[in-house]
Amino acid sequence: MVRNIRQLLAAGAAGEVRRLDARVLSAFETVPRHEFVPPDLRDVAYGDHALPIGYEATISQPLVVAVMTQLARTEPDDVVLEVGTGSGYQAAILSGLVRQVYSIELVAPLARSAAERLARLGYRNVEVRAGDGYQGWPERAPFDAIVVTAGAPKVPPALVEQMKPGGRMVIPVGPQREQQLMVIEKDAAGRTRQRRIMPVLFVPLRPAA
Repeated sequence: MVRNIRQLLAAGAAGEVRRLDARVLSAFETVPRHEFVPPDLRDVAYGDHALPIGYEATISQPLVVAVMTQLARTEPDDVVLEVGTGSGYQAAILSGLVRQVYSIELVAPLARSAAERLARLGYRNVEVRAGDGYQGWPERAPFDAIVVTAGAPKVPPALVEQMKPGGRMVIPVGPQREQQLMVIEKDAAGRTRQRRIMPVLFVPLRPAA
């Protein structure tokens, strides 16, 4: 899987992202992806494709997870928010790169199973809760980085508010068939700028009812 990711990046499959930092590569080599997919899909867990995990949710393809992780530019002392826990795979990758991961999942059964899985596998610096990702996690803000693993029609204002000055957000934005992976950066004065990275296809980021 890691070799395939490196080859795809070198070939330009992810625009400006042509390589992964050594820390990101190490995280991908360490996290057992097969533990984060349903048992009947474990034989295809390391292929470069998204897989269903129930409740109309998916685990993203490894290439996209790698690109988003690289774009987050995390440091060992960072506190990171993930929106869209799913099976917990992205949170597990981030766990080895930062001090603390807070992860929000709208679907309560997915949040519970991800929390149990992450605890069983020893990812002690990840806290998961069920909630509305559009609202972020204000009690734990501000965040050095925010990684959103579902597509929003526009960037949620609450998430921008919860970014630290100097922080960044990686998020798919746009209608489902026209999503672009975006990086939002906040400067020391609180101003933001954004840039497009690549077209992507994510499940929608849904607000709480």
